[in-house]
Amino acid sequence: MKTRIGLKDMDLSLGKRTRLHRLLYRYGPGNGTLLFLPIDQGLEHGPVDFFSNPDSADPSFQLRLAKEGGYSGIVFHIGLATKYVKDFAGDVPLILKLNGKTNIPKESHAFSPQTASVEDAIRLGADAIGYTLYVGSPSQAEDIRQFSRIREDCEKFGMPLIMWAYPRGEAVDAKGGRDSLYAVDYAARVACELGADLVKLNLPVYNESKAKDLPKPYDQMKLSHQQAMEKVVISAGRTLVLVSGGSKLSDEDLLEKVKISMEAGVTGLIFGRNMWQRNLDDALKLTEKIKRIMSEYSN
Repeated sequence: MKTRIGLKDMDLSLGKRTRLHRLLYRYGPGNGTLLFLPIDQGLEHGPVDFFSNPDSADPSFQLRLAKEGGYSGIVFHIGLATKYVKDFAGDVPLILKLNGKTNIPKESHAFSPQTASVEDAIRLGADAIGYTLYVGSPSQAEDIRQFSRIREDCEKFGMPLIMWAYPRGEAVDAKGGRDSLYAVDYAARVACELGADLVKLNLPVYNESKAKDLPKPYDQMKLSHQQAMEKVVISAGRTLVLVSGGSKLSDEDLLEKVKISMEAGVTGLIFGRNMWQRNLDDALKLTEKIKRIMSEYSN
């Protein structure tokens, strides 16, 4: 098991340190790891993600899952946070997403415009904010400028900043794809270089057919899932790493992802569709299994 970067290793203002301490030790697993429940897919994917579990179209479903399952926090855009969190205030920490987009246009020039502010997050009692940055997109110059302004506000107001670091665009596709080790590793470093406190990443995937397209020396790196994730954690430096759940997996595959990620030294997990596309009882049982694994990785 790799040594895990923790709060003690980070140079943070008192406000950031206090909020992160709450997320790491007062809520969720409570042992220095994080388990977040994102519900930003309604904007990013449309209503289709709710079809397999109609109850999940009501954000109160995810809030109940987060509260009863003991998650470290829930991720909402501004509208859902304003309309639904009230009855769960103090029970479920809020991570407010500050930018977003629909998936209707092509992703060749992916960019998510700002939809809320750090001051909104403070007003709503959030403990952190989230920002999606599309690494490698032709629109990344505007993206980085927008992120930098938000980062400055986070420093000013003591708000932890989580970057959703997503490789996107034609150049990324031409160099092995968005989930290659090259792309994910680069995204991890970008998050560290640009000042994110935490970064959400996908588990790298090795694709034999695309290996020839990868820049050197990545074209010769045929690593296991754990070895690849260990490299990504190193590239993230003193930026805490969260692993995304992605599309819905079987229980066995998801729990294997948990083990691989935690062994690689990540700080936590951010699982959305894999949890709330199940009925509540099944989601709670799976949550308990995940937290049981995470309990072995105190920090």
